Amino acid sequence: MGMCSSKSNSGGANPYAHTTRSVEPKIVDTKSPPKGAQLPSRRQAPTPSPKKVHNTILGKPYEDVKEFYTMGKELGKGQFGVTYLCIENSSGQKYACKSISKKKLVTKSDKDDMRKEIQIMQHLSGQANIVEFKGAYEDKQSVHLVMEVCEGGELFDRIIEKGHYSERAAASVCRSIVNVVHVCHFMGVMHRDLKPENFLLSDKSQNALLKATDFGLSLFIQEGKTHRDIVGSAYYVAPEVLKKKYGKEIDIWSAGVILYILLSGVPPFWAETEKGIFDAILEGRIDFESDPWPSISKSAKDLIRRMLTQDPTKRITAAQVLEHPWIRVDGDASDKPIDSAVLSRMKQFKVMNKLKKLALKVIAENLSAEEIQGLKSMFKNIDTDNSGTITYEELKTGLARLGSKLTEAEVKQLMEAADVDGNGSIDYIEFITATMHRHKLEREDHVYKAFQHFDTDNSGFITRDELEIAMKNYNMGDEATIKEIIAEVDTDNDGKINYEEFCTMMRSGTQPGKLF
Repeated sequence: MGMCSSKSNSGGANPYAHTTRSVEPKIVDTKSPPKGAQLPSRRQAPTPSPKKVHNTILGKPYEDVKEFYTMGKELGKGQFGVTYLCIENSSGQKYACKSISKKKLVTKSDKDDMRKEIQIMQHLSGQANIVEFKGAYEDKQSVHLVMEVCEGGELFDRIIEKGHYSERAAASVCRSIVNVVHVCHFMGVMHRDLKPENFLLSDKSQNALLKATDFGLSLFIQEGKTHRDIVGSAYYVAPEVLKKKYGKEIDIWSAGVILYILLSGVPPFWAETEKGIFDAILEGRIDFESDPWPSISKSAKDLIRRMLTQDPTKRITAAQVLEHPWIRVDGDASDKPIDSAVLSRMKQFKVMNKLKKLALKVIAENLSAEEIQGLKSMFKNIDTDNSGTITYEELKTGLARLGSKLTEAEVKQLMEAADVDGNGSIDYIEFITATMHRHKLEREDHVYKAFQHFDTDNSGFITRDELEIAMKNYNMGDEATIKEIIAEVDTDNDGKINYEEFCTMMRSGTQPGKLF
């Protein structure tokens, strides 16, 4: 889960500023003392030694975040860190604290990115639809970012939970999202990673504000500069990012993809592989023929076409989107309910099925020595210190030796994708899981072995208890996740997963109306 920061008058404080307290000198009376007066001894007061600034990421002395905040329950875990609920000791107010392990901030580039994220959050803090930033702290192990906690949950979850909404409701959501883009661009920031997961609701009320979070990939805009590193999330990436020559217009494309999902339940560009998704984006054909598009207004489709224009120089700007007749308050957007099938598709699209990821890991563990001989050699060659794990630096060096032309950002993405347990390095099984070919799933015995791994009592079904034990063994999922998985995969609704349902899950591709 992401998080925000709460309204606070210290939100704009500079975490890099060195607070130097000036000590006023005592005024000494220079007149001669009366005759016979006893002179006080004039020992020099010791000069206070300044706090040592270690080789810190934030450029200021270490501080213990727990001096200021009491840490509470875990709110979520991402690739870079863990987010906790925390209470400010001085005010009793609730915030969210994202703690990033410094083991993950290996290179100079990683540390620069961390500093840049903090600067951008400070710069944007105070805007209505943007997470409010409270402060940054650093100790020996971690960097801690404290910000407003968003207790209303993710945008799509709220929509699915409501069970119905209209074009007008979708227009209102889109208006908030594009307002974020407009504010960012006006204030000289390119977000670069707009996606539904990065929008949270401030609280559980009906009138909760939508807040943009996660500025980890954001940049300050330098006019005239074009960017070349591939960043973002597959479904939301603009075509010019894939062509490695882009500017701030990419944020409008991503917002257009979110609007398409809001109205249809699925992204506009689908495929079974990441490469397939990228090919579809470059081709740029937008499906307005399938359901529910015939019943969606022409005005909504016109706005999506303008936002998903291939040529960034011809793409509509954020200011122009906000003036479009469909998106304006009391504009063209209809109040007629959108088909309930859209919500069902949206839920399917949103669910990241951890069982499938876990099953791939089980298959990797059960591959024969013969089948993974090449991958085993590759792992050994990259793991230069023979530690049994691959660090970011080893992966980057190893890929370069193989003639890879991947940028630092692309190597980082590969590292994150393979690092299943999120500890900052790739172990042998994670490496095999990430690199084994998809055709291994076509082998019946591989899929059956994975099924048997979960079906511990050989009943022919994976029960809720069996699934819970397996996921806990791999530190995956909580009660809600497990319920979600069973609901999605258990197509006959008998509360357990049979072999046929398991096979369907493992082999399904990312196509509209399907799970993956």
